[in-house]
Amino acid sequence: MKNNKFLKIIAVVLLVITTAFVTRIITVRQVLSSNENFGKVIVLEKYLRENYLYNKDIKDENLEAGLLKGLVAGLADPYSQYLTSDEMKKLTETTTGKFQGIGVIISPDEDGTVTVISPIKGSPADRAGVESGDKILKINGKDFSAEKINEASKEMRGEKGTTVKILLLKKKNLETKEVEIKREEIKIDSIIKNKIGDIGYIGITMFDEETGKDFVKALNELTKEGVKGIILDMRGNPGGVVDAAVEIGDAILPKSTFVTLKDNKGEIVQDYKLDDKYNDIKMVVLVNEGSASASEILSGAIRDLDRAKIIGKTTYGKGVVQNVISLPEGDGLKLTTSEYFTPKGKSINKIGIKPDIEVELPENIKGIGIDYMDTDTQLKKAIEIIKEK
Repeated sequence: MKNNKFLKIIAVVLLVITTAFVTRIITVRQVLSSNENFGKVIVLEKYLRENYLYNKDIKDENLEAGLLKGLVAGLADPYSQYLTSDEMKKLTETTTGKFQGIGVIISPDEDGTVTVISPIKGSPADRAGVESGDKILKINGKDFSAEKINEASKEMRGEKGTTVKILLLKKKNLETKEVEIKREEIKIDSIIKNKIGDIGYIGITMFDEETGKDFVKALNELTKEGVKGIILDMRGNPGGVVDAAVEIGDAILPKSTFVTLKDNKGEIVQDYKLDDKYNDIKMVVLVNEGSASASEILSGAIRDLDRAKIIGKTTYGKGVVQNVISLPEGDGLKLTTSEYFTPKGKSINKIGIKPDIEVELPENIKGIGIDYMDTDTQLKKAIEIIKEK
């Protein structure tokens, strides 16, 4: 019977609910018969199958995914999502640093829009002028809102060489702009190492599984070359793997608590500690509105431990952590389970990291980083600070 799979999903949901909130044993059938809301689900599913005009096209897997997505969406948390098996694969691609698409990191915003956290440096989206804070209104003529964040991501990805049209609401002037972008193979080099005279430059574009190791290698190489200081550039870094940020913190920060995670009871669920072996070379940190999550964890620790001056603009303000749980059939759940706090116990969520020195960029700047040194006022300020005795 087709209803069996639907009942199985509800049984799983109810098993979680009854386990968490009651002590006496209640069967699924008892809960279904006594709970009007779950009873409605069964009735509605039966009605759809019998009366929907195109009922022959109904796919069980789509109904199942819709039910589970709706359950998690009921939390009204922009970061918690039920993920289909296809969406789980794409999430894995992002954390390993390679995929095909336009190279833009997006997030559901509280205003119900799909918002750009940052374009990946040098990506097709970056070259097309997509910027942190832009709103994505349409993709290939289709409307997308926060609850369809996964569908929006899927629509923008595709085989290299194909194109996608995106209607943006630009943050800087609140005007709409349509861009057509050709997809490419996106290989994210999370660490960019360079030198500006006798000053070392390390850009961290995101935190993936290799970032910590690659950062330590770049730091050691620049130190051996005798640079006077390091500019650590995390502008436009949307975050990623927290363990990578911890590994970097271990390399540049003194012995201390790095970050503390607390659950919904206010209890500490994880307390990351740093050892006492670190590189104490002079350092300046660059951040902006596109610096989020793991980059804010690292910036917050650097600030609290007085390790370096922070220059730029106040960061994004994503201070909550999501656990990704793999389910038996390849699908999964991304759930907000804890909030992180800096070494001094400060929350970052919806607040961000305020720089020690706030520096505006020129309004018509074409890019940031070493390639745009003539106009990158934030980078110029960082160089000035490093040169100070």
